Order: sequence, then structure tokens, then C-alpha cells
Amino acid sequence: MKILEVNKLTDFKHLNLFSTKYKDKIGNIKSWIFASRSDSPDVMRKITNISEKNVPIADNLVSADMSGIYKPNAVIIVPFHVYYQKLVIIKEFRVPLGNYQYGFPAGLMDRGEEVEETAARELKEETGLEIVSIIKKSPTIYSSSGMTDESISLVYATCKGEPSIKWNEESEDITVLMVSHEEAQSLLQNRAIKFDVKSWIVLSIFAQTGKI
Repeated sequence: MKILEVNKLTDFKHLNLFSTKYKDKIGNIKSWIFASRSDSPDVMRKITNISEKNVPIADNLVSADMSGIYKPNAVIIVPFHVYYQKLVIIKEFRVPLGNYQYGFPAGLMDRGEEVEETAARELKEETGLEIVSIIKKSPTIYSSSGMTDESISLVYATCKGEPSIKWNEESEDITVLMVSHEEAQSLLQNRAIKFDVKSWIVLSIFAQTGKI
């Protein structure tokens, strides 16, 4: 498999479409369209005339830090409230679905931020809660690589405070929910609810064990 060509099709702030030509394993030339958060998607480095340039990775790709370790585009926070002893989830209107989806607080990383900083900022903005401690975080992982190169990090954390949506943006329609593992079981059994896939997996484990 070899990437032959990548062309940017749109010019928007947070997300763009790219067309790609590539050679499959038996030499057929094929095409693919994908979405990316970056103006310089990682796949561009697979093109011979780009990958051979003597330029550090960090200068080529905004997703890489100075050590060459790729930072995620976004952070998803899995918050457990220390006082209520419940998992915090959100019900949020998602435009592509034209409906509400159950998931976890999340947001894009700002340039220069570390994962922990993004997690704290987004949790506060979307739920009004504050991080107490980071339990664990995932490496950079991918959301849906058939459609996009978007990458994320899952941050598991304890939190405190009272839920509030006063820091939500006008484009955000969010309800903050706190659920016990018994309540999580009921939510998972409701076929009418739309779940984010990552949140469904985490919520399933929490429903079974009471732990994150």
C-alpha cells in the first residue's frame, strides 16, 4: 500500500475534507475521502516527496510535540464525582444526528495545551465541575479511522463541585447527569438512547463493576 497524492478539498476552521489517491497491495490506483482536524494530516508524510524532506516531524505536523510524540486532537473526560460517588455523563445535542447523544465531556485541544489542561478546561466549561485528580489517561487513539484521522485521549479523573451549564457556549445544548452503576445499567438497556461508542464501552464496564 502506498499513498500517492493528498489534496485539501475544503477550507474551514475545525474540520476539513481531503481526497487521497493510493496504490493498493496489488497495484491498483484507488481514491479515498476523509476528514481531518489538521491542515497537514499525518498521511501527507507517506507521500515520497514529503517524507524525504529533511524537516523535523514537529515542523511538519502541528499534531506532534517537540519530542515527536503525537498529541491528540481532542480529549474525552471520564469523570467520577468524589462526593456523590457517581459517574458524570452528559446528554448533548449533536448536529450530525439531529438528536441528543449520551456521552462524556470532551473538547478540542488548544495549541500549547497538555492533555490534562484540556481535560480540566473542558470539564469546567461543559459541566461546571473541577478535576480533583487524574486517575489514568490513554495514549493518542483514533475515533473512526475509516472516515477521519481525528485522534483523542481518554482521561479518567475524579471531580468535585455542583453541576452547572453557565459556561456552555451558545452552540452547546447540554444536560449534566450523574449516574450510579445501577442507573448506568438502566440507561444501557434503553434502546431509544443514542450513545457515543467510547462512552457506551466505559458505561458498560461501570454498570458491571461500579468502577471506572
